[in-house]
Amino acid sequence: MPGRRRAGCRAVPAGARTSPRRDRRGPPAGGLGSWLIVDADLQLALRLADIADAITLPRFRAADLRVTSKPDRTPVTDADTAAEDALRAALAGERPDDAVLGEERGGAVPASGRGWVLDPIDGTKNFSRGMPAWASLIALTEHGKPVVGVVSAPALGRRWWAAAGAGAWAADSGGAGAEPRRIVVSGVADLADVYVSTTNLNTFRENGTLGQWLELTDRCWETRAFGDFWQHCLVAEGVLDLAVDPAASTWDLAAIQVIVEEAGGRFTDLAGTPTFAGGNGMSSNGLVHDAALSCFRP
Repeated sequence: MPGRRRAGCRAVPAGARTSPRRDRRGPPAGGLGSWLIVDADLQLALRLADIADAITLPRFRAADLRVTSKPDRTPVTDADTAAEDALRAALAGERPDDAVLGEERGGAVPASGRGWVLDPIDGTKNFSRGMPAWASLIALTEHGKPVVGVVSAPALGRRWWAAAGAGAWAADSGGAGAEPRRIVVSGVADLADVYVSTTNLNTFRENGTLGQWLELTDRCWETRAFGDFWQHCLVAEGVLDLAVDPAASTWDLAAIQVIVEEAGGRFTDLAGTPTFAGGNGMSSNGLVHDAALSCFRP
């Protein structure tokens, strides 16, 4: 909504009174414990993740799961559509003036004002085959920039979240109710020592960048294909140093960008622009980003 400001993101002791200041201090380094997240938008994003988890997790490995194909031949399940519909309904009640973009129901991210970006299930192929590496991705953008991001992977028992200026966080056991920990990227500075991941090797072949990817991996220490949201969250945690998505949609990357950046890393498209809307993406610890990008430049 034009002119609307987000509530400040700060931590206060349980029971304390708060005022809507824009204080960007994060919670204590030792964890939240009895402290509360009082940024209204982050609180809402975490509640939205709870809503999504309550729909998606019971449908995971369900014998009657319904899977169909979209026009681009990617799969969609009844859990995808049900989760997005529930998230949209919640946002209509909580933030009726905000725009919404979702993978299954469409929409747009506004160049000005506020917009929510939803991927009800990132990793639908994994979800439909019983592989637990899938997640619901929720982001809030302001004037086209992601300022809140939540990635909830209930089958993995992990959730990641961030708000601009407040750091990036992760918690096990599926939610912010578990003891969180602040996450930071790795300190690896030499491409020869980099642990790198992608999603699907064939995508590089299909878009004509296989040679560039192989050049990059030849210069790195080790290569894996953790894929989708997970590889970028692992970059934010400092487990991986670099992740490359040769093709990705806006809803795949909006929440990822703010989490990686708040963890001290860097996120761009393969042209080096810091955007989640470039059609591809690269996350890193920042130290090896330019060297990795050089492999993809003409």
